[in-house]
Amino acid sequence: MDIRRRNNVNVIGQADAPVLLLAHGFGCDQNMWRLVLPALAERYRVVLFDYVGSGGSDLSAWSEERYSSLDGYAQDVVDVCEELDLRQAVFVGHSVSSMVGVLAARSVPERIGALVMVTPSPCYIDDEGYRGGFSAEDIEELLGSLEANYLGWSSVMAPVIMGNPDRPELGQELTNSFCATDPDIARVFARTTFLTDSREDLKGVSVPTLVLECDQDAIAPREVGAYVHAAIPSSRLVTLDATGHCPQLSAPEATTGAILDFMESLR
Repeated sequence: MDIRRRNNVNVIGQADAPVLLLAHGFGCDQNMWRLVLPALAERYRVVLFDYVGSGGSDLSAWSEERYSSLDGYAQDVVDVCEELDLRQAVFVGHSVSSMVGVLAARSVPERIGALVMVTPSPCYIDDEGYRGGFSAEDIEELLGSLEANYLGWSSVMAPVIMGNPDRPELGQELTNSFCATDPDIARVFARTTFLTDSREDLKGVSVPTLVLECDQDAIAPREVGAYVHAAIPSSRLVTLDATGHCPQLSAPEATTGAILDFMESLR
């Protein structure tokens, strides 16, 4: 199989520099990185891709069985790493992709040498001694609404996820991205995203890790960032002066600066 075509792989930047592998979150594609891309590509080799079922990927390669767990998305990452023969790449994952990166790094440790988690959440559902931000009832209501009317759900939820109501163009962009996703594929990805509990997986992370959280985030509150940081001894926690769940769009300069600082620390 042609992995580069299947996952719409694009490589830009400095050919002989360390590699940044950028992974998008639910309902998005690699275009979500465009505002941070120029500064990253000035110094590093940057690999972009779309998960199967998203963006410009080969939709015919999608199957509900594979992508009903985060392992399926992690296998996409592994496939891209092996296709490009990446070694000690820095995996930058947005939202649910942060946990996908944890699984991929465990699977092929020689290929992923560090993690950047952008607004991560290992579990969205509140538990005893843990605040994920949602009750189990909240999540089931959210998923039920999505499955009943995906386009309507997208137009309501995307601005909430994005935050920044004073900048409605950002919420509209995320809405458009959600609406471009096949509803059946989105249904599966949403259930995988919001019902997976990856807290135990964090304990196995031993590579240098940057945890990027926003000062205000309706999807991943700051208690989640603190939890992830505490669970990964090798991690650094940075709180961006930003609002919403997508700082690569709402605060690209701050997001880029934090990633570049982390890359310098790895030298």
